[in-house]
Amino acid sequence: MKLSKKQFKQDFEERLTSKFATDLTKAGYQEIYDALASVVKHYYANIWVSDNQYKDETGKKQAYYFSIEFLPGKMLKSNLLNLGMLKTVREGLEDFGIELDEVAKVEPDMAIGNGGLGRLASCFMDSLASTGLPGNGNGIRYRYGLFKQKIIDGYQVELPDSWLNNGNPWEVRRADKAVEVTFGGEVWLEDDGKGNLIPHYKDQERVLAVPYDTPMIGYENTTVNNMCLWRSEVPEELDPKFQNLEYMRQTSMLSAELYPDDSNYDGRLLRLKQEYFFVSAGLQRILHHYKGTQKKDIRRISDYIAVHINDTHPALCVPEFMRLLVDDYGVGWNRAWDTTVKVMSYTNHTILSEALEKWPEEMVKQLLPRIYQIIVEIDRRRTAELLPKIGASLVHNTRIIKDGQIHMANLSIIGSHSTNGVAKLHSDLLKDVELHDFYEIYPERFNNKTNGIADRRWIQIANERLSGIIDETIGKSWRHDLDELKLLKNFKDDEKTLEKLQKAKYDDKLRLAALIKEKNGIIVNPDAIFDVQVKRLHAYKRQLLNALHILKLYFDLKENPELDRVPRVFIFGAKAAPSYHYAKSIIKCINEIANMINNDQTVKDKLKVVFMENYNVSLAEMIIPAANVGEQISLASKEASGTSNMKFMLNGTLTIGTLDGANIEIFEAAGDGNNFVFGLTKDEVYEYYRNGNYNARDIFEQNPVVNRILNALIDGTIPNIKSEGREIFDSLTVYNDEYFVLRDFNDYVRAQADLEKLYRDPKAWAQASLMNIANVGRFSSDRTVKEYADDIWYIKAKKE
Repeated sequence: MKLSKKQFKQDFEERLTSKFATDLTKAGYQEIYDALASVVKHYYANIWVSDNQYKDETGKKQAYYFSIEFLPGKMLKSNLLNLGMLKTVREGLEDFGIELDEVAKVEPDMAIGNGGLGRLASCFMDSLASTGLPGNGNGIRYRYGLFKQKIIDGYQVELPDSWLNNGNPWEVRRADKAVEVTFGGEVWLEDDGKGNLIPHYKDQERVLAVPYDTPMIGYENTTVNNMCLWRSEVPEELDPKFQNLEYMRQTSMLSAELYPDDSNYDGRLLRLKQEYFFVSAGLQRILHHYKGTQKKDIRRISDYIAVHINDTHPALCVPEFMRLLVDDYGVGWNRAWDTTVKVMSYTNHTILSEALEKWPEEMVKQLLPRIYQIIVEIDRRRTAELLPKIGASLVHNTRIIKDGQIHMANLSIIGSHSTNGVAKLHSDLLKDVELHDFYEIYPERFNNKTNGIADRRWIQIANERLSGIIDETIGKSWRHDLDELKLLKNFKDDEKTLEKLQKAKYDDKLRLAALIKEKNGIIVNPDAIFDVQVKRLHAYKRQLLNALHILKLYFDLKENPELDRVPRVFIFGAKAAPSYHYAKSIIKCINEIANMINNDQTVKDKLKVVFMENYNVSLAEMIIPAANVGEQISLASKEASGTSNMKFMLNGTLTIGTLDGANIEIFEAAGDGNNFVFGLTKDEVYEYYRNGNYNARDIFEQNPVVNRILNALIDGTIPNIKSEGREIFDSLTVYNDEYFVLRDFNDYVRAQADLEKLYRDPKAWAQASLMNIANVGRFSSDRTVKEYADDIWYIKAKKE
């Protein structure tokens, strides 16, 4: 929308006065932020209303993306950018002596996600709106985010992330759209005399689900989609037997915390309740809205609604949709099942067995008795239908209920028309290995949708310096179509352009260096290679491999302090799940390695190690633009896709990585020589699995470099890690190195040497950086959601 600076300044001053009864001379940053958010909300309100009316009147099909995580980060600058008024507002505030970036610091991250899964969901929300596609989010409004990470004496300590303390100005509470979700009790079926089995309930626990809507504003268009987050509350008219403090506590816990500790039964039960809570609430609202606006036969709902199951957490969408159609809307079982399969689609995000959810049959039966009945019936009917067609083996291997467990991935695949992986390698592994039996039965359902990122946040907001240089070089068309960045290839040999790009990188390194000094008290050399690994801390992501290489560099410098090495700054950002002991031990080791190296005067500025606590979206926006190198070093076949690799590429960062996930496609897109590849391939990993002939102990005993590094974990070389060092040492040498860290070590060292060699040639490095930026277009989430829209959801973009 068009907005003059004069009009904005007038609106802002009036809003500040009316909202807080103060003026600019007395207002604090919290008041300034709240007033500014209120003004921005006023600017988009009419667009939101108009787009909702357009959707209702046209009746076009809409997609609903169900995800237990969303990780939007801060919304202020994103909303200003997408409304086309970021520059105007910044300049208007400057006239008042106010820095927009300082105001933005007041806003907390909407940290209602953990890592890549939640961030992908938020990139999709941005891209759906920005491409004019009618796609909405559905999740939980957690009172506390994942957790706020503090590093104390090298250990991760988890504190509550109270992101809602000052409210959330972007959300709208819709109390009139609240629905009830029920748990437990008894259920039985009675014939109504017409051949229909009607469920009857007794002693159910009732919970009120209240939706909070947050607008997802499209980039410089008229689309405003909705992210609906549900809060659990106590219903007004409550059965006296439930009117007690324990019931109230349990009700509030449903939307209190992302990923409660699932190391005990009560924690797992709460997790299952959360999953059903947001699934049931979301589907009820969708069906109510459909019936209220479309006035069409409920059996035709697949023509108007697509529901997407993002990983297995929303898998209960399948039986809950069946329950609503059969029990509440009177649709016959066969028609309801056909409709459910047409409506539902599923993305698999991992092949790790611990992440493919399975729930004890008895737990589901007690907590969700009607849903359990429906799952049993789905499994029974499918078995009866397929046994004579495909035989007992395939049917048994793909049962939903097996060995007393309900398999949520199986439920998601069977109850939907599409199952996709998130990178070509991952999708091939699903078809060929991990879900091969399902692929044999439903080959037409399997497809690939390589992940993408929202470039608006990851360069236009996070890296305004680089964005401006690209504008000056090739114009602004790339801001609407990331493929246009390919025009940069014409400047690969242009010295001025290369210098500008590297100057922008240097400025971002200075900015990060200042933050590191402020937060960590460590002074780093901006001329050094900034080598970054930021992602969840998990053994398969192999932060440990990075740490072992750092120790090698350190020992080399200790032996020869005058060694001619390019200075290196290794930067980590990672949270470990609170109950993941091994990952927390790795964090402790990294921090103690950092303390040892950073306080050793003999290495001077040649080597520094920084662990930045509480990694989140806002910190990523500072770190990623400053990185020279991004570490994507998971064991081949384990990372489904990765998206930080794409963010690094967009910001002109070179990748050192394995042939895993989307790395393969990134290496192919960027071209030979523009990144650094090492390590086992997927086929080599699976060959080890088949033969069982990997012996990590042999590597430890026969490789003197590895031997010295691992012994440093247990011989006192690294202070304060007696138990953690032993745990890691044993994981590699006694328990045979599950993720082949030692097997890939030598090749990793070789790739790191190649990296250092290229960095010594500033022009060649700058050219490789440019080629990464120029070829990043295919990794836009705009491209990804268009593929989902065309191939899976069958929704169409709004014509502006």
